[in-house]
Amino acid sequence: MIYPKIPLAQSILEICKAKGLTDIVISPGSRNAPLTIGFANNPDFKCYSIADERCAAFFALGIAQQTKKPVAVVCTSGSALLNYYPAIAEAFYSQIPLVVISADRPSSKIDIGDGQTIRQENVYANHIIYTANLTEDASQENDLKIADAITLASTKKGPVHINAPFEEPLYETVSELEVSSVISQTTFEDAYFDEDLAPFISQWNTAKKKLVLVGVNDPNSIDEAVINHLAQDPSVVVMTETTSNLHHPNFINNIDTIITPFTDKDFKDFQPEILVTFGGMVVSKRIKAFLRKYRPKAHWHIDTLRAYDTFGALTKHFIAQPNDFLNRFLSETVVVSDYNEKAQQLKAIRKEKHDLYLSKIPFSDFTVFDKVIPSLPKNSQLQISNSSAIRYAQLVDIDPSIAVFCNRGTSGIDGSTSTAVGAALASAQETILITGDVSFFYDSNALWNNYIPKNFKIILLNNGGGGIFRILPGHQETPVFNTYFETSHCLTGEHLAKMYFFDYFSASNETALENGLKEFYESKKPSILEIFTPTLENDKILLQYFKELV
Repeated sequence: MIYPKIPLAQSILEICKAKGLTDIVISPGSRNAPLTIGFANNPDFKCYSIADERCAAFFALGIAQQTKKPVAVVCTSGSALLNYYPAIAEAFYSQIPLVVISADRPSSKIDIGDGQTIRQENVYANHIIYTANLTEDASQENDLKIADAITLASTKKGPVHINAPFEEPLYETVSELEVSSVISQTTFEDAYFDEDLAPFISQWNTAKKKLVLVGVNDPNSIDEAVINHLAQDPSVVVMTETTSNLHHPNFINNIDTIITPFTDKDFKDFQPEILVTFGGMVVSKRIKAFLRKYRPKAHWHIDTLRAYDTFGALTKHFIAQPNDFLNRFLSETVVVSDYNEKAQQLKAIRKEKHDLYLSKIPFSDFTVFDKVIPSLPKNSQLQISNSSAIRYAQLVDIDPSIAVFCNRGTSGIDGSTSTAVGAALASAQETILITGDVSFFYDSNALWNNYIPKNFKIILLNNGGGGIFRILPGHQETPVFNTYFETSHCLTGEHLAKMYFFDYFSASNETALENGLKEFYESKKPSILEIFTPTLENDKILLQYFKELV
């Protein structure tokens, strides 16, 4: 076996191995050479080489998103680790385990004018679960920090940072380990949930209007019995989003379609007495605005780690897994109420208006989503980029067999493609990314990746710019808007597809889209289907949709 000669690097390798951290994403560099040599020469690790650090971190995030296990990203010193920051923030807010291992100069080389050197200690302070600032020599203190970092990434579901200073020479190797690392067995498990629920059950069993709102949620994480119980309770309305991965015919899965046309009286009638939330971030701005203005008397959030007071009404944080809590909490008491019945009536009316409107509008972003979402293969995985793409997806029903993911922790466009590639590789499912043009071009280095599986495909909506800014208040057709907000462009993905050996298909009308989808799904290679829609019509069509739902 080949090992780096530097003892600290040996310690990091041995503790990663002992803690079961096996997926290692490495970006080229010199200062991290001891780690690269050690990881790449050890068959216990599965190593990936991704040159662009920002893409590397999101790629690792995609793997961890699927495996639920920590994934390491390893980089050289200087600005390299700053490029990890967008993915670090996403991992922090989406509760995804990442282990950043950054090589550093020794402390004596910091701030003296040495090349490729910055102040790396605590660089992620505001968005990190734990930082292990190591000293240059191997030691028991270093070993404990390394072990705690990896354990915390897993148990507290988030990013950790191990900063390791190495002095030259960096490339020397040995055939035997020279360290005997201390492997900490410290655990940070969540406490058993044994809270007395009687007062809350009593409150629940007397309320006639109870709203359950589910944000980003893992597929198959809630028991069927719990889903059926909530769906059949006449006093409960369950609202989900595409990223909730929770399905029942009685659930409201198109939130904006339901509430956007509400009058003040409608909002007051729909105002819940109790709001129960679980899962991650919620996409719909309208449901947030509604619940902030028409606040429930009680808001309970269920999560093992955090409870954000999103609506300014949080009254209780139940520190538990949602499925465990709901199994224990839900009683057989039936509250006489027409809350759910009215919601179902409204849902039926909106569906009729929705279908009528879609039948008469021209080819646009909206019609593309109406065709693409139902076309997705059953039991596939859908990754969606942020901005317009995730919002359009909320308006169209999706098959329950499809698992849906989106980087909603920070809602950025910066790493959607890289994340999707990592997720496709880790899941081995057929994976389709639906992305807007600005997000796609922004993260185009995601395709500079030797590990893209054949099961990965991209549906690229190209409307010539950031279409979401046309939907937001303040849109005006001016040079300033077109240049600095919408980011107007005339780019296409065709030559990128050719450069990275993707099959390429395109469509600019409904007939071409139907034919393109067929060829796209039949392709045995990574593929891009680029769909061109009219820049100046998309926003008008979407805004008119909400007016015609009444």
